[in-house]
Amino acid sequence: MVVKKFCTNLILTVTLTITFLGSSMTALAAKKAIIYIPLDNRPVCDEYPKSVLKAAGYKVYSPPEKLIATRTTPANSEALWKWLETKADDCGAAVISTDALIYGGLVASRTHHFTTEELSRRVTRLKNLNLDTNIKLYAFSTLMRTPEQSFGNVEPEYYSKLGPAIYKYSQLYDKMDENKASIREGVINKAIERNIDRFPLQDWLERRDKNMAVNHKLAELSRFGKFHYFAVGKDDNAPLSHTHMEARQLSQSTLSVPEKDFQILPGVDQLGLLLLARAINEMEGVTPKIYPLYVEGTGPNTIPQYSDLILGESVPQQIAAAGGVLASSWQTADVVLAINTPPDGIMQDSTAPSNLFFSSPANKRYLTRLQGILNNGKVVSLADVAYSNGADNGFMNELGMRGMLTSLTAYNGWNTADNTIGFAIAQGMLGRDTKKEEQLQLMRERVLDDWFYQAVARRTITDKLENAKLTPVKYNLGPSAAAVHKAVMDIVKPLALKYDLTRYTSFDIRFPWDRLFEVEVTNIKTKAAPFKKSGRTHTDHLSKEDN
Repeated sequence: MVVKKFCTNLILTVTLTITFLGSSMTALAAKKAIIYIPLDNRPVCDEYPKSVLKAAGYKVYSPPEKLIATRTTPANSEALWKWLETKADDCGAAVISTDALIYGGLVASRTHHFTTEELSRRVTRLKNLNLDTNIKLYAFSTLMRTPEQSFGNVEPEYYSKLGPAIYKYSQLYDKMDENKASIREGVINKAIERNIDRFPLQDWLERRDKNMAVNHKLAELSRFGKFHYFAVGKDDNAPLSHTHMEARQLSQSTLSVPEKDFQILPGVDQLGLLLLARAINEMEGVTPKIYPLYVEGTGPNTIPQYSDLILGESVPQQIAAAGGVLASSWQTADVVLAINTPPDGIMQDSTAPSNLFFSSPANKRYLTRLQGILNNGKVVSLADVAYSNGADNGFMNELGMRGMLTSLTAYNGWNTADNTIGFAIAQGMLGRDTKKEEQLQLMRERVLDDWFYQAVARRTITDKLENAKLTPVKYNLGPSAAAVHKAVMDIVKPLALKYDLTRYTSFDIRFPWDRLFEVEVTNIKTKAAPFKKSGRTHTDHLSKEDN
């Protein structure tokens, strides 16, 4: 009887233990899954963030690609709503683009013709969204951008012609709103307003008013706790613009909403990954400490292109948005955020003639310091923002020749400085959950895209198209896509052979929006490096110059 009772108790104990472990593992699995609705189907908004999370071991539930916005087709918002409303409730968080649900994506937010009543109904639907109580809802929206010019049908058709005039009008209007414009500037602005065709300007302003009303309503939802966290991104803007003015007005109307619940941030395309990182940090109960380490020069006082804030203000904002805090020194940091800025604070596009494969003495000193930090075992995520829309060739070449690329945890150098820095912060934070080989694979993707393509191939192809008087092809590749693809691969492949990180990597490049500006690097496969002997490899056929 004693033995029988002992065995019964043992079985009961084992059963209870297994049940407990099973429920714990189920809870853990729930924490490891996140719902994600991207802004549109550009790789930086859709595929790249999902790749980062998957590399860190997280399951991502995202809508089928056919439901997501493209450059020419808005998202199927109704289908997106149904997908979200019926999604399995085994997730720890949901990160959603409200622009995708309300307008149909980023381009649609700039070109839609929805009535105020229809937009209000869509916000109310979001207010009534009933997710499982275990799912924390993170959301992000956008303030309409104010570009100086725009081509390729990502703005209303009239903007390609009237963009410069509207931009100037917007600058002066913002200045007048702050009572800082001179009498002469006020007269000039009235003259611009009279000379611009009435319908285009009215259309542009009315859409901005509608979108601002939506953002005010979304901010109210944040105030009353609908979102666990809500961010509004300032799409491409400047210190004087309607975007800057609207951010100021929205900020003034939301002063009572704490930063832990709501922020207005520079940039948009990085917000998906930034909020995914925040959701993971909060699920895991960690608050990473980040130390920004700038290159010599203007550093934190740099005002990037397409932004209205100096980096010294915007970088801490993005760190907070991702669920982190500033570290007091690199020694106490969980992540060192290395930031390569232009020495004089003047940022140009990566296709500028000045972007040569020569590194400055200041950059060499900085890289020597960075090597010391890496030797101390620190996680280093590099944000390469000396140029917009691509890498600093001289800085990156020096980094590659020193063999430091593979020591980094993450690298980013794409699009605007704010986009790049947001990705670098998030990837640096998630590096703790990412195996080294996965980190290297993500870096290969970014180096091939941000450096070899954006800063080298895109410039070469752009020059050829412009010299051949085929500039419109940049914005719509059409029948030229195959020829452009071949020309791009002929440039990028030899570059990949020059650096350890990409030397044994095969890949392909595609143009998801059928334009030159962005690409997706696909089919990345890396072979093991050949066995080395006497400083050379058995299959090493590169010349000393190539190396």
